Amino acid sequence: MPADSIGQLLLTGIPGPELDTETAKKLKAIQPGGFIIFGRNIKTPEQLRKLIDDLRDLSELEPIITIDQEGGRVSRLRLIGQEPPNAQQLREKGDLDLIRRHGTLTGEILRLYGFNLDLCPVLDLAFDDEADNSLKGRCYGKNVPEVVAKAGAFNAAMREAGVLSCGKHFPGYAAAEVDPHHEVPVIDRCRAELEAEELAPFRQLADELDSLMVCHSIFNAFDTERPASLSPAIITDLLRKEMQYRGLLMTDDLDMGAILNTTPFDETMVRALEAGNDLLMICHRVEMGEAALAAVDAKADRAAIERAFESIGRFKRHLSPPTEFSAERVNEVNEAIWDLRVAVLGEEKARESSPEDGKRSPVELY
Repeated sequence: MPADSIGQLLLTGIPGPELDTETAKKLKAIQPGGFIIFGRNIKTPEQLRKLIDDLRDLSELEPIITIDQEGGRVSRLRLIGQEPPNAQQLREKGDLDLIRRHGTLTGEILRLYGFNLDLCPVLDLAFDDEADNSLKGRCYGKNVPEVVAKAGAFNAAMREAGVLSCGKHFPGYAAAEVDPHHEVPVIDRCRAELEAEELAPFRQLADELDSLMVCHSIFNAFDTERPASLSPAIITDLLRKEMQYRGLLMTDDLDMGAILNTTPFDETMVRALEAGNDLLMICHRVEMGEAALAAVDAKADRAAIERAFESIGRFKRHLSPPTEFSAERVNEVNEAIWDLRVAVLGEEKARESSPEDGKRSPVELY
């Protein structure tokens, strides 16, 4: 399979906890550049590692294997282990050593399962911790210095543990008043306001972020018609040319309502790539992988495809192989995650707010 297979442009979800024959056959034919794991894919530690090994085995180029393992409710691995504290709890505790510990433990547990990329840290500011914009509990700070210091500490520790990072959600959901999982937020802040707040953490941490995820909000200061994820003005002009970001760029999930309900499928795939994204993320309609690649191959600008191939190739040179699986070591790391949770929340609150075994629900935010 050549390095310029169109499938390399796709980051796709998997239907269930194991690869059935038909799914494996389709994925082997498509050869996606990467796979994203959700709660529907997780049953036991051993099962998860086997699924990831199977995905690597069917891939002729080393695949990106990623997950949303932030802490708190956006912790896919809480289904089979301890739930780490979330970003807000860590920020309110105010101890950078604990945040670095969170980053180290996150990297260690992910490598045991076979992941090489974590879709975090969240770099959005917390304008309102109670806002209904999908960010509740997920923000490391209410101001730029706080986000840079605390998200930066997590990011550095996780990368040192061997897992690559993804800053999200560029340019920022902080001022969004609706949840992009359902509809398109429209952010009407001027360029100066965005530069002073939302954009600043991304600018300051850009050299330390292996990848960025571009969000689905419309930012009137840059593009009054297209969400950031489909906007050349934001991805190519702002991110690539002005900010000179050289890492991997991916869309937020193109199955989210903000995109799904507003733009035809083929048009979404082509516009996302030509806007400057490298990876096109399809989390839930995994059966649409072949259609996505057919649309790109037939309609997308060849220069955009070649640019994405080069970017994905550079990124993949930094992927670390998984560590040897050990159920004993998984248990040890989970014990350490529990200790971290207690250190941040106190034992009583840690127990009160931790879901009971078998009653955890997969919260599919990203």
